[in-house]
Amino acid sequence: MESLWISFILGIVEGLTEFLPVSSTGHMILTADLLGFAGEKAKTFEIVVQLGSILAVVVLYWRRFIGLLDVRQYKYRTGPRMNLLHIILAMLPAVVIGLVLHSAIKQYLFGPETVVIGLIAGGILMIFAEKIRPVVRTESIDQISYKQALGIGLFQCLALWPGFSRSGATIAGGLLVGTNHKTAAEFTFIVAVPVMIGASGLDLLKSYQYLSMDDLGFFAVGFFTAFVVAMLAIVSFIKLLSRVSLTPFAVYRFVIAALFYFFVLA
Repeated sequence: MESLWISFILGIVEGLTEFLPVSSTGHMILTADLLGFAGEKAKTFEIVVQLGSILAVVVLYWRRFIGLLDVRQYKYRTGPRMNLLHIILAMLPAVVIGLVLHSAIKQYLFGPETVVIGLIAGGILMIFAEKIRPVVRTESIDQISYKQALGIGLFQCLALWPGFSRSGATIAGGLLVGTNHKTAAEFTFIVAVPVMIGASGLDLLKSYQYLSMDDLGFFAVGFFTAFVVAMLAIVSFIKLLSRVSLTPFAVYRFVIAALFYFFVLA
């Protein structure tokens, strides 16, 4: 029963933080440390619950994903519309760098010290983006240009550093290339799906030996909790972005970095 509570708590943490610009990695490491949950099983669990969060995006934006696969839009386009090339351009930089440096990132960057650095650096970038962002030129994901998609993809590379936050890096990048908050966030969520499926799938293949039928209930609780909580978090976050900037999230990251330092590193 205790292990199911751990699964439930970590599922909530994953679902709440995966698509918010606050670093799900940092929160998961800090929470797992406080719960005394570590080891290979913990690493595999993190992959499984992340897939639950990914499923939430697929469910919320299923029409968009079906539209990307509809070949008719490429033949009979009547106006600007996001298509697969936008997604590919946004994915490509992080996919290439991630594949080349995957082992090194897992070996050298997944630690408390690097997460604290990522939390602080990501917060600084978000404040910087709010301060110097240009005049908004793009107010919907269908208006995003290929150049903007590639620019957002380059910023996504920063998220390969644990603690930096994929959402934080790409939303800040979206602001800097001229999108509004909502557009940057929605594009971030959609691009995250193929990137995270690829990364999580690769990690899961390497960790499959730690999956056991005895742990089915444990993993299922975390997966479905993350799925439900992520759906609620995404909808709420999109609404919130119409009223607030990224700055409060940046300040929150600094607080989490301090907690990380005192509870994990000190």
